[in-house]
This record gives sequence, structure tokens and C-alpha cells, in this order.
Amino acid sequence: MSALTVRQVRFRYLTLYGLRWLPTGLTIPVMILLMQERGLSLSQIGIVSTAQGLVVLALELPTGGLADALGSRVVLVTAWAVSLLSLGLFAVADSFALFFLVWALQGVYRALDSGPLDSWYVESTLAADRGADYEPGLGFAGTVAGVTIAAGALLSGGLVALGPVGPVSALTVPVLVAAALQAVALVVLLSLLVDPGPARGPGTLRASVAAAPRMVGQAVGLLRRSRVLLALVSVELFWGFGMVTFESLLPVRLAEVVGDPERAAALLGPANSAAWLVSAAGAAATPLLLRWLGAAPAAALLRIVQGGTVLGMGLLAGPVGVLVAYLACYAVHGASNPLHLGLLHRQVDGPYRTSVLSLNSMMGQPGFALGAVLLTALADRSGVGTAMVLGAVALAVAAPLYLPAWWAGRRTTPIPPAGADRAAPAGADRAAPAGNDPAASGPGGVQPAGAATGAASAEPHRAAP
Repeated sequence: MSALTVRQVRFRYLTLYGLRWLPTGLTIPVMILLMQERGLSLSQIGIVSTAQGLVVLALELPTGGLADALGSRVVLVTAWAVSLLSLGLFAVADSFALFFLVWALQGVYRALDSGPLDSWYVESTLAADRGADYEPGLGFAGTVAGVTIAAGALLSGGLVALGPVGPVSALTVPVLVAAALQAVALVVLLSLLVDPGPARGPGTLRASVAAAPRMVGQAVGLLRRSRVLLALVSVELFWGFGMVTFESLLPVRLAEVVGDPERAAALLGPANSAAWLVSAAGAAATPLLLRWLGAAPAAALLRIVQGGTVLGMGLLAGPVGVLVAYLACYAVHGASNPLHLGLLHRQVDGPYRTSVLSLNSMMGQPGFALGAVLLTALADRSGVGTAMVLGAVALAVAAPLYLPAWWAGRRTTPIPPAGADRAAPAGADRAAPAGNDPAASGPGGVQPAGAATGAASAEPHRAAP
């Protein structure tokens, strides 16, 4: 196949990105209800959902190193095949053990899927044109993810409203459709994604697996050598902690101000769909933020603004105010994710790109877990509003951690990774877009919300089976 142009790379990336998140949108509205329908209690659902976070925490770094060693295509094909298997099992699971296996498989998928598609896009763009700007495409990916998840959620609700299909319950139908779409996505992935590097045959598998630990070790070494990377990755701890407020505590807070849990649940349905759309709009605003402020200043400002939106959710008295603050929070979240991931891309050389993304993603896991324990305990003791205030502070105090990236934009010779052939991180040798810091500009993707799993911000929010 002839070399791809920058435009072709972006089209393929955004197509695959949308196909990646559409099945998630279908399953988010029904996953908890379906497990309850199959006989699981809420406490059992909480336990089985931890399987994903545990697996991701264990495999995030090794799979990132494997992607850097073996290439994005092989790892992504494996990941999407595992996702298809988990969705198929989710459709028929009827016991605690099987649902635990579903979430464990989803954890394997999430660990494999974390980073390779973004890395492929950046590397393929630079292979097509070393001077090309990849930031707009990364920002558009956040928009695509938000729109496709919202569309999937609306489609899921429509399928459930149509009722059961023969022996298949209404709640199972969206899962089966999601599995079918995942199969289509896997076929499209095989067709569209071509690694920009040298061809790797089956004989390279053993050497690549052996090289994965070395890749991980060298990626960890980058954090020791670069205070910029260390600061950026540390943002994830505060971000994961603060995300508990709008992903876990918001429904409780809304029920508190409404005075009726059922009415609050009815309000949250359309609010969730609207949240994904405003998140997509926030991601679409990334190029404007890059031009006006530059990536690092914009990312720092958005951390403070998001803290303010969470403060509004915790202190405003009426449901309208709480929901407006909730939507504003998601708009900021959608804009923040691309900026943060782009800053990471600017500071790492190609061979270690996916490993560093995995490190960044993994750091959100303990942050979210700590927030889930401390903030829920504080909510029980002192009220949800108080817990949200603490979460808002955690989000805002991460802002200064973007200062090293801003300062790095003034240096002419960034610190190279150990053993790298080039003297500067990928993209450091090209001019920055107008108004940006040379080493501190760019966007990227988070993790879809709505599921009780670990946090990461290299994707829309928190993924579900």
C-alpha cells in the first residue's frame, strides 16, 4: 500500500475512534440494570466491577511496552477481539463468576487499548509529514467520542423501549447490538490501520515480548530524567481523585437537592446524554484554546475552572444549578483531555510513546480509588456537598503541575530519553502552531463515564463492557 497522506491518516483515526466508543455508548445505560435482572445484588455488582480496575492496574504498563515493541496494529486487533469476547459473554452471563470474568476481560481490553490508536495516529501523521500538526485531529477525536457515545446511549434507550425480541430481554438487546458493532469495528480496523514503521513478521513476536519489559523500564526512566513528564503524569493523581465527584457523587447530590431519588434518576438520563455532547463541544474548542493561550496555560486554567464547576455542584441549592454546573464540568473535561494528552506526546520520543501513555493512564487508578474511599466516607460523615468541595480543591491544586511543561517550551534542547537516537522529543524539532509553546501544545482523548471502574484520562472517561 502506498504511503498515507496526513488527511487520510486523520480520517482513518477518527473513523476508528468513533467505532471504538459506539459499543460503549450502547452498554452504559443498561449494564447495571442487566446485571440486576440476572440476579446480582448491588454489592455483588460493585465487587465484579473491581475486576476491570485490578486487571488494568496490573497490565497497563506491560501492554504499553508490548505496543511499543510489537506495533499498534497487532495490539489493537488483540484488544478489540477481547472486547468482542467480553461483550458476547456479557450478553449470556447469569452468575457472579461469569460477570466477574466479563469485567476481567474488559480490563484486559482496556489495558491493551490504552494508547496504541493515539500513538498510531501521531506516528503516522509525522511519517506522512514531519512538520504536520496532529493536535487538531486529537481534539476532533474527543468530539467524535462524545458524539458517538451520546448516539449509542440514545440508540440503547430506543432499543430497550421497543421491548424484548423473542426470548431476548429488552435489556439484552443493546448488548447484542454492541457486540455486532464491535465485530464490524474489528473488520474495519484490520482494513484501515497500517503501521507506519517497518513490517514485522510473526518471527518478531518472541523478541517483541522480550523487549516489552525493557521498553517499560526505559519509559519509567523518562520520568526520572524529565520533570516535565513527572509533573504531567502526577496531574492524573489529582484528576482521578477529583473525578469521583462528578462520576460517583453527582447522582447522590442531585437526589439530595431534588428530594426524590426516582425524579433525580429521571433527570440524570437526558443529563448524561447532554453531558457527552457538551464534552464533545469542549474537545472541539481545543484548537481555539491552543491559539489563544497555548496548551500548558490552557490546561492549567481548565483545571481551576473544572474545580469551580465541581464547587458549584456541591454548593448550589437547586437542581437547575447543579445540572448546569454538571454540564459545565463535562465541557471543561472534554477540552482538558486533549490538551493533557498532547502535552505528553510533545515530551516523549516515538519508541516509548505508548508506554508513557500507559504510565499516565495508570496513575489515575490509585487517585480514583483513594477518592472513592475518602470522598464517600466524608460524604457519609459531613454531607455530599462537603465531599464535593474537597474534590474541587483537588482538581484545582493540580494546575501548577503544568508549569514545567510551559517552562519547557522556552528551552531549545529538551532532555532526550535514554538510548534515543534523536536529541529531542517527537515534534520538538518543528515549529509550534501560532500562539503555542513549542514543547507544550497539543490534545488527545479520556474515558467514558458511567461505570464504576478505575480512572484514566487518555480517553473520554470510564469505559463499560
